[in-house]
This record gives sequence, structure tokens and C-alpha cells, in this order.
Amino acid sequence: MAVRLPRPHRDDVRIALGGLLGGLLLYAVGLGVRPADEPIVLWPDSRALLLPLVVTAGCELLRRAMPRTALLTGTVAVIADLFTRGSLATVLMFTDLMYAAVLYGRVATARRILWITGLCTVAGTVVPVAVWRVPEALLVGVGVGLVALTPAATGWIVRNHRDTAAAERLRAEQTALLAEIDRTQAVTAERARMARELHDMVANHLSAIAIHSTAALSLDDPKTSKDALAVIRENSVEGLAEMRRLIGILRDESGDRETSAAPTLDGLESLVVSARANGLDVTLDARHEARLPAPVELAAYRIVQECLTNALKHSSPGHVTVTLAQLDGALTVRVTSPYGDRDGPRAPGSGAGLVGMEERVALLDGTFEAGPEGAGPVKVWTVRATLPITHRTHRTHRTPGTPDTPGTPGTHGGTE
Repeated sequence: MAVRLPRPHRDDVRIALGGLLGGLLLYAVGLGVRPADEPIVLWPDSRALLLPLVVTAGCELLRRAMPRTALLTGTVAVIADLFTRGSLATVLMFTDLMYAAVLYGRVATARRILWITGLCTVAGTVVPVAVWRVPEALLVGVGVGLVALTPAATGWIVRNHRDTAAAERLRAEQTALLAEIDRTQAVTAERARMARELHDMVANHLSAIAIHSTAALSLDDPKTSKDALAVIRENSVEGLAEMRRLIGILRDESGDRETSAAPTLDGLESLVVSARANGLDVTLDARHEARLPAPVELAAYRIVQECLTNALKHSSPGHVTVTLAQLDGALTVRVTSPYGDRDGPRAPGSGAGLVGMEERVALLDGTFEAGPEGAGPVKVWTVRATLPITHRTHRTHRTPGTPDTPGTPGTHGGTE
């Protein structure tokens, strides 16, 4: 089967043609490297130098595609050229083959060529001096160094620069890719955070509005309708205020406004009062330090808020308990509510509430559980969230007006 040679690069074709035409021009004017009467010249006929010239020019066509083969063939050609009157074009093309073999060849081949040319240069310097013992013998080593070592070293330097540039480009591309991934993740995380905030701030008020408006429409009782409209108006005003706060957070580039306006555990009492006004029978027992890290307080507040919202939408009539306890460097939030069928109006759920609570707890490396407990007709829906605390002030805080004994263990009302 015939071996198909690779197609030469157009630059290699130009180099080969340039070297061949230059050698032919030198041949035409009768210029050679050595005089015909030198002892080393075995073929004094000037036409003898054309064969090494043509072979070396042909090797230039393979300098990029098959660098090692081109160098080996070119080495044979330049050795043959030594026994003719010689052509400067052949020698110059051989130096280019040496350079190309180091630049385009394999790394192992390039290192091997450097070692071989270095050893040949040393041998070409030491051996002639030791044999002939004349200063002119040093010129042999200089010639070997110029023809072999210098182009090989140049090719190695260029190769290192090229590899370094390629590595830097790759590193820059990887950095840009990582930056884009970080940006995308940051945008996704921010969208998820704002979705949680929007859901937690508005869902409570809209759920109360939906339930009381349904009651006002279904019951033909002026007093009931008036009370429902009062609750609807109160929740509408509070929901509008929450929306304005959220819009202010989005428009504030510094982020300081969000920190200062973020709800804290001190607002749990008013949250419970609002839930009672909406018709929930709820008690609060909170035992924690006076000031906890802001992310912990915000997460605990939003979890309690979402639990009360779910209890308002889904729980059956009964008592709802909210318990906050600090123990072993963690704040535990528990909310329990009756679980079962309800006769009154029910607000639709989207399933985002439990997901949002679980995400908040996961961001703080805490644990989260939610589900029904108990057997038989009496069941409670329990949500339990444990939030690790990194900074403590060693001062106990109790929400005013709460009982001295902890509430019923458990957590969170309803199923979002």
C-alpha cells in the first residue's frame, strides 16, 4: 500500500522554493563553500552539490508535518554535501530543519536533539584541538555550534514561549469561564433569594385576604363582612408596605438598606398578634440571646412567618404553638398546628413555602424537617428548623407576654 505524504504547509513550500532557487543561483554563479582541491572534497564536480541541495529542499516541505523524518533525511544530505564543493543554501536549509524539528516535533524528540547537538558541539571543539593542537581547530566546534546547536536552542526557546503563551491563553479562557459560571450562580442565587423574600413577605397577607374575602362572600352577615373587610384592609396596607420595602431593597445598590430593614426576632410578637387578628389561635415562647447573627434572625423570622401563613391557609381549627430555643450553639425553631380536614375556606398553595424554608436553613448549614406527627384523629403538622449560631452574647431574651414554660414541642403549621 502506498504511503500518502501529508500536504505541506504553504509557508514550508515558500521556504523550500526559496532555498532551492537560492542554491541554484549560487550554483549558476559558481560559488561554493569549499575549493575543489580540498582533501575532503571527494566529488569536485560542481554538479555533485545539486543532489544534496534538492534533497534538503524536499525535506523543507516536511519540516512542519514530519519534522523528525525531515531532519534525519536532511542530516544525511548535509553530510553528503560535505564531500562536495558544498552549497551555502543546503547548510542554511539544514539549520532551518534543525530549528523546525525542535519547534514542531515531540517534546522528547526536542530534548534529545538539544542533548545531541550540545554533545556534538563539545566533541567538535575538544577532539580537533586534541588531535591537531592548533587554535584553528576551534573553528570546527564553532561551525558545529552554528549549524546544529544554535538553531536547536533557538527552536527550544521559541517553543517554550509558544507553549507559555498557549497556557496563558487557556488559563485566561478558564478564568473567564469560571467568572461567567460565578456570575450565573450569583444571579441564580440572588433570584432565589428575592423569590423567597417576595413569597414570605406577601404570601401571609394575600392568604389572609383570600380567606376573609371568601368568608365575606359566602356568609350573609353584615358584621362578619365588616370584620372581614377590616382584616382585608389591614393586610392590604401591610402587604403594600412590605412590597415597598422590597422595591427599596432592589433599588438600593449599597445593600445597607436591606440590612437595616431586615426583620429580626424582636418582630415575632407583632407577627403573632397579626396572626391572631387573622383568626389563628397561636402562642409564642421564645428563649434566645438578645442579639443573634442577622442571617439567623432573618431565617428564623421568615420560617415562623411562613409557618403561620401555612397554618392560616391549611390547618384545621385548633391551637398553634411557636417555640424558639437556643441550645448548644444553635437556635431551634418549632411550630406545630392542627393537621386534618378543615371546614372553612382554604387558600391555594404553590408548594414554594416549604422549599423556601428548606433553602434558608440550607444556606446556614442547618437542618430542616416538616411533616405530620401523631396517629388517629389527632394529628399535628410539625416543622423543625435548627440554625447554627456562630456568635453569642450570653444574654437571655424572652418575648414579653409569653408563658414561663416552653410551648408544645414541634414546629410549623400547614403544608405549603
